[in-house]
Amino acid sequence: MSGDDEFEPRLGKPRAAGGRAKSYVSRVLGAAMLASGGRFGRASGRTGFTGARIGRGAGVAAVLATGDHRAGLRSRRVVIKISTPRLSGKGLATARAHLRYIQRDGVTREGLPGQLYGADTDRADGRAFLDRAQAGGDARQFRMIVSAEDGARYDDLKPLTRRLMRQVEIDLGTRLDWVAVDHHNTGHPHTHVLIRGRDERGRDLIIAKDYLTRGLRERAQDLVSFDLGPISDQEIVARLTREAKQERLTSLDRRLLAAVDEDGLVSPRHGDPLQYAARAGRLQTLARLGLAREVAPTLWRLDEGLEATLRTLGERGDIQKTLYRALAEAGVERAASDQVVFEPRAPGQRPLVGRLVRRGLSDEVGDRHFMIIDGCDGRAHYIDIGKGAATEMIPDDAVVRVSPRSVEATVADQTVAEVARANGGRYSLDHHLAHDPAATAGFAQAHLRRLEALRRGGAGVERGADGTWTVPADHLARAAAFERRKALDAPVVVEVLSPLSVERQASALGPTWLDRELLSQAPEPLRDAGFGRAARQALAQRRQWLLQQDLAEQDGERILLRAGLMRRLEGMERADIAQAIAAETGLPYAAARQGDRIEGVLRRRIDLNSGPMALVEKSREFTLVPWRPVLEGREGRVVTGVVRGASISWSFGRERGPSVS
Repeated sequence: MSGDDEFEPRLGKPRAAGGRAKSYVSRVLGAAMLASGGRFGRASGRTGFTGARIGRGAGVAAVLATGDHRAGLRSRRVVIKISTPRLSGKGLATARAHLRYIQRDGVTREGLPGQLYGADTDRADGRAFLDRAQAGGDARQFRMIVSAEDGARYDDLKPLTRRLMRQVEIDLGTRLDWVAVDHHNTGHPHTHVLIRGRDERGRDLIIAKDYLTRGLRERAQDLVSFDLGPISDQEIVARLTREAKQERLTSLDRRLLAAVDEDGLVSPRHGDPLQYAARAGRLQTLARLGLAREVAPTLWRLDEGLEATLRTLGERGDIQKTLYRALAEAGVERAASDQVVFEPRAPGQRPLVGRLVRRGLSDEVGDRHFMIIDGCDGRAHYIDIGKGAATEMIPDDAVVRVSPRSVEATVADQTVAEVARANGGRYSLDHHLAHDPAATAGFAQAHLRRLEALRRGGAGVERGADGTWTVPADHLARAAAFERRKALDAPVVVEVLSPLSVERQASALGPTWLDRELLSQAPEPLRDAGFGRAARQALAQRRQWLLQQDLAEQDGERILLRAGLMRRLEGMERADIAQAIAAETGLPYAAARQGDRIEGVLRRRIDLNSGPMALVEKSREFTLVPWRPVLEGREGRVVTGVVRGASISWSFGRERGPSVS
């Protein structure tokens, strides 16, 4: 260039330094990779700006990610799982339930309840911790599980947790309000840490994703490695040999993904012969799984879905181990071919009826629960039931029915849409009753409750000050989307057919699932194996018991059930429990009849074979009426209701507004 405004372009193929031709696209991708910290265009699918470095700890995470500070393979491994649930809406109630759960019985080495601790105390107050979050308007909470591979070598995990949290405070540049509890009830001792979503100045605590996903783990591994010393050569060889053959995501996979170049290729070559051999062996395993292929000597291309596929394979392996362990503990023998996973969305998936073998937690961070059901088909089923609060606690050995949750708009949604179309996009109780004169007020009110649920779920309906609802034209599509979101947290519906085992049902007072099966025109098909065989035997015993109670009669080889069997069994059970309550309270029992006004103090819920009942105590007598979820939490308070068929319209104390059926 002879001047600032003069230049002579030289057209042609750009060349890289050193004279080796390099495509323009490759140079752009290389620059983008440098700008994005080396993550652009990798096989993991992350491209461009991700926001992973926004927030506190981003700089520390970047330094830790270089790997220069650590001892590589000799570093002790620590698994850290993070979730950041919101505390708005029902989030605070869920946080309280989670706090109770992590302090449950049996989590210490001695089998005692877990004890919360903090930075300066061995006995932290969980309620006060959540009260501070509520008073401070915390938008979210950070939940962390810290599990060191060698955690069993620590007599006490508290010092390690406190040192880790002090280091986190230094990295983030703020004091943290946190509590923790240690668990020793699994093969790997671990610590649950709850952190408030506010910094020491009361501002929202925003932590960089890079720090949460990598920085925390590196800090914890440094501390454990300092405490227990570096891993020996023998341990390294055993670990790498084991990882090279596993059908799950491993640290070898992460290193291979990190080494993918701009052309999407990776080589097992490494300066350390041990790592070279381990990486080469791992690539052979990935090739066997169809997740990698060799395109040239020592050059491999990894499958785009490698990470997700390996995670799924690992989860499946964990499920099979959980199934085997639960069945062994329950004394249930099943061949591997009879241990299956219940897939709610599988085509033609029918409801599953069987015995609850075990309920457990598959993901403590995500609050995902599972059930293992010994089915009528003679097979053991592993079922993901979603969030813990979505399914009530059910006793082991109970007979249950598990159905896939519908992801379609409900009949109520269709009715609301129809009424709204006829009224210019508006729905109200009056509009509904005018549209369908045969509908009762209680039936229409059920639609109002559905609309309220949709409103809270952000489905687009709006309630006016006069009680009229604005319903969008695409109401059914929005309602279906709402159901699909619900299905993520609760993919199945679990119905208790009987809280008793079939063995106890055989001679139980009151109507049972066995009785309903005897009366059914289409009883459950029972395979002569597992629960199916046990149910067959219990049905035979139940027939004999009914004969002894004069509730059935013998007709040659047949046993005929008497008319009104279920009603008579229900009356027998209710009379028996009423007699016991009368002896306990000294009050006489008064049966509730159609049209009766029920007014008194709600004492408690009583679970019967015929269904849960509410004990309502009046001044001189008591009565038993069907329990409804609306009564939950109102024990000890005055309730008023009117018996209407099998239901009751309730009102509470001096509250105003429509009654609830």
